[in-house]
Formats: sequence, C-alpha cells, structure tokens
Amino acid sequence: MITVDSVTRSYGDFTAVDDVSFTARPGRVTGFLGPNGAGKSTTMRIIVGLTSAGSGTATVAGRRYVDLPNPGLEVGVLLDASAQHAGRTGREILTIAQRYMGLPRRRVEEMLELVSLTPDEASRRVRDYSLGMRQRLGIATALIGEPDVLILDEPANGLDPAGIRWMRGLLREYADRGGTVLLSSHLLHEIEVVADDLVVIGNGRIVAQGAKSDLLRAAGSIVRSTDRGLMARALGLEGVTCSPAGPDGLLAQADASLVGQIAFAAGVRLLELRPADGAGLEEMFLELTAETQRDHHPEGALA
Repeated sequence: MITVDSVTRSYGDFTAVDDVSFTARPGRVTGFLGPNGAGKSTTMRIIVGLTSAGSGTATVAGRRYVDLPNPGLEVGVLLDASAQHAGRTGREILTIAQRYMGLPRRRVEEMLELVSLTPDEASRRVRDYSLGMRQRLGIATALIGEPDVLILDEPANGLDPAGIRWMRGLLREYADRGGTVLLSSHLLHEIEVVADDLVVIGNGRIVAQGAKSDLLRAAGSIVRSTDRGLMARALGLEGVTCSPAGPDGLLAQADASLVGQIAFAAGVRLLELRPADGAGLEEMFLELTAETQRDHHPEGALA
C-alpha cells in the first residue's frame, strides 16, 4: 500500500504539490493523472525519497522509502527510462540490480525473458536502445526484486501498440496477484483500460479521486445536437455547466434526463444523449483539469 498524507512541496514562491493526500491499495491499479506540470512527477519523487516534502508524509507499507532496508525487494520504481547508464548493456544493468539486492543470478535471465529482450538486445549498450527497449529494461529492473509495490511514471512511452498491450496485461496480472500499482500516464485510454482507481491532480492539488467506475458515472452527460451553441446557452440559462466534447457535442454536468428536458424546452434537436461514463476518461479528465490546460476554449467560444 502507498499512503500520501497532506504532502506539500514548494520551490521558492511556487507550490508544486499542495496538501496532496491519497492511497494506492493492494490488488488494484491506481491511475495518477494530471496535465503537464500538475505535480505528478514531484509527488512520485517524494514517495520514493528523491525529493523531500516540505510537510506531510509519504509511506510504502507503513514506512518511508528511505527507511526500507532493501527497497528494491519491496518497491519497484520506474520514473525515467532515459536515466539508465548509457554505457552499460541491458544485462549488466540487471546484473547490478540482482547483486545489490542479493538475488539469485537466474533472476536476470527471467526478467529479460519476461520483458522480451532478446540475448542480442541484452548485450547491446543502452545508448543503442530505442525508447521502447529502455522502457522494457526499466520495467525489468523494477520487477527483478519481486516487490509488492510498483511505481511507474509514463511506462508506455516509446512502446508500440503490441508493447502497450503487453504492459497492460503485465500490470493487470501483477495487481490481480495482490500487488499495488501506482501508474502515471498521459495515455488516457491506457489508464482507462487498466486502472481500478483514479487520482486526478491539477495545479498541485487533488481535484478528484476514487474508483474509476464511480468517477466516470458521476461525470455528467454527453449531448450532441444540430446546434451546439444554442444547446450550450440553454443549459447555461438553467444553471448547468458544460464544456466541448468532440466536434459537435457537449459534456453537461447534469443527469441525462434533465439535459433532455432542457433541450426539449429550448426546441433543440438532439442527435445523441447518454451518460458520460460511456464517453470515457478523456472528457472527465478535461473537465476536471480545465483550469490547468494550456489549450482551452475561451469564454463564450460556444456562442
């Protein structure tokens, strides 16, 4: 289990992480989502002791990471696949981890097989690896100690579709065996497919957290009409907030039945009306983090 309790971290006048609290539980994949600069990486670095918290605590299995006697046996970490020693081979990097953790030699070959790095690839210098190969090596290093907890920051970067599907299955199997997974990714579809729980952060603060199914169910309604501007104005007059969803749709923060009544009263012809849980994670994510997005529709753009 990972427990983050009231963690704050500032750099001068800038607060990167502001009173963040959440729990990643055993047997579940927790997706950690937020726009660039929202505080995801800083929070994960605090959990694994690479950055100190100004206040609050972050623990793994009830202890701070820095207090774990042999952390690789309890927590597998992949924060930056590009940070691996470029002059060593993949096999050498795994061998160093195996020896440091006091593991049997066979674990190196087992990990190479698990992540599908061939003997030829394992003998190459990491500088000659593609990003996808570095990701596979990083995952192998994280898993070599058979830890109960995995902390992964953007592990799908550089993987092809087959590799992403492989990683998804690996994490699902790991969690199903009782492991705890904290997974950060900008690939929202992959988070949606594999995650059980979601933690959404924006401007350093948690804006939503809970079971994925519950959060998506509470995300409102998707409505498509022949006149999106008119539909948006009608919703606004009734006090219902909305945001763009696709080329001609809206994500309305109201039950579908209420949205339908508003459209009928305004004489708006509907093309589609459904709960937003069918719309997926992207709409919910954009709505929750609207104030932190670089690209957003200016006020009145729907008029």
